[in-house]
Amino acid sequence: MRYRVPTEHDYDALHALDLAALRHTDPAFDTLPPREREGRICTTLPALKFYERSEHSFVAEDDGVLHGFIFAQSVWQGDRPVVLVRTVALAPHAQAATAEGLLHATVKSAYDTAVYEVHFAVTPALEAAALAEGAHVLGRYAVRHLGTRADTAPGQKLGPSELPELGR
Repeated sequence: MRYRVPTEHDYDALHALDLAALRHTDPAFDTLPPREREGRICTTLPALKFYERSEHSFVAEDDGVLHGFIFAQSVWQGDRPVVLVRTVALAPHAQAATAEGLLHATVKSAYDTAVYEVHFAVTPALEAAALAEGAHVLGRYAVRHLGTRADTAPGQKLGPSELPELGR
């Protein structure tokens, strides 16, 4: 498996891989409202152009076929940068080690640019990769979707009984 920076020549394959991964993760993807489908797709043309230049995004390629991608970017925190992983998408046929290779490529690129923290959600696809990288789990990663997407967004919706008691 070869891990490399995505190029403009990968755009169509990345979009197809993104859709295949979304449909594999959620078989009802095509029945979701259009706005929710659009919100889950991370391979729009502006996003692809951005992540191609981010220095921390990679594709996993073998014999000219893409098996996955990781989109990440450097984010300034006021006192230091961190690399924030937006998404990891794997082809349904991808080997488990593909996610590990993608995350490792991002970790290495962060280190090579003197960024010493990589932040990512520990999704099922990244559990083994997080373990292999020796990641520290600092809690759960949550996203608050605003507007109508709050009703159909992916992930488990937190309920009152799932929140830690603060200040007690």
